[in-house]
Amino acid sequence: MMPNEKNLNTIPVGTLGLIPLESCATLGQKVNQYLTEWRAERSHAQSTALHFSEYSKDSYIVKAKNPRFGSGEAKGVIEESVRGCDLYLMVDVCNYSQTYSLCGYVNHMSPDDHYQDLKRIIAAVEGKARRINVIMPFLYESRQHKRTSRESLDCAMALQELTKMGVSNIITFDAHDARVQNAIPRDGFESVPCVYQFIKALLRAEPDLQVDNEHLMVISPDEGGMGRAIQLTNYLGVDMGMFYKRRDYTRIVDGKNPIVAHEFLGTNVEGKDVIIIDDMISSGDSILDVARELKRRKARKVYAAATFGLFTNGLAKFDAAYDQGIIDHILTTNLVYQRPELLSRPYYVNVDLSKYIALLIDNLNHNVSIHGLLNPTDRINRILEKHRAAQAQKAAENNISEEA
Repeated sequence: MMPNEKNLNTIPVGTLGLIPLESCATLGQKVNQYLTEWRAERSHAQSTALHFSEYSKDSYIVKAKNPRFGSGEAKGVIEESVRGCDLYLMVDVCNYSQTYSLCGYVNHMSPDDHYQDLKRIIAAVEGKARRINVIMPFLYESRQHKRTSRESLDCAMALQELTKMGVSNIITFDAHDARVQNAIPRDGFESVPCVYQFIKALLRAEPDLQVDNEHLMVISPDEGGMGRAIQLTNYLGVDMGMFYKRRDYTRIVDGKNPIVAHEFLGTNVEGKDVIIIDDMISSGDSILDVARELKRRKARKVYAAATFGLFTNGLAKFDAAYDQGIIDHILTTNLVYQRPELLSRPYYVNVDLSKYIALLIDNLNHNVSIHGLLNPTDRINRILEKHRAAQAQKAAENNISEEA
């Protein structure tokens, strides 16, 4: 399906160029495929005009690379002209599968390495592009977004550094705390929600899910995720509950204060399906602890949805939780690296955001407002109406078959 054709009423900012760094190559290829298909199908009166030259191409990906020296040092290289282009750089700072050689040793790339490679590519552009936009799904250092003691404000400094290098727009998804954009109040910053894609994926995975106040509930695993849970609750029209973490502030384990207990605030969950919504699954301990508490309170089915599935401590504990009936589905997006074994798990639901990113790029390239894309109310209402209509039809067919 082609995106809204209102794009054709405006002149592109510049020739579209897509630079997915190696960390984001798979996602970049999918985004590129959508863009090439959409623009190949378009026809408009100004197709021969100068400002529409190279509008339709076989590929919008600009060849770029980050070769490294034996010492581990690197550089950014752009292998074709980007003069006058509207560039969109894509980087996955969480892709630990990427490696490089350092004095004969194999090093896995950290978020710091990916961020430096991004800056190298920006530097290689040398100010020749019309505009530089960065799509960084997992915002670099976003977990260090505020100061609680004498410590660094890494995310704020990174945002300021990128804008000083000439970046016009920074697009991220479900930022840990979107208020970090206050560090660059005069520059473009968008924290894009994924709630529509989660609802769509869950309804596909569970076609019999009853979306009403009697059968479904949304749960926030902590007080920090309340806003995200409230948003999903309002869209679905169901109740919400929240867990808050009691921590032991006398100790630090693995860089954080250990959780003593999860306390629940909310109505009765007995017999209900519940959706735990969060921005990321890191080790997964919090999500699984919450799922166990919900099962102890006799919840029917438990679904966990998080934008970023990092699974830093592996999948064994999730496998065990699924086998024990503690959790039924885990939904995460393809915005960060997905280990191959994750995609094969029976409980895992992959939420593909490539089309959404392509829509954002297509609109931004035409300087068209993306407000409609950031506000998914109409799309959510349509998919819920379709889901309920399908359930009503199925119920009617079952009644007819029982009468026969």
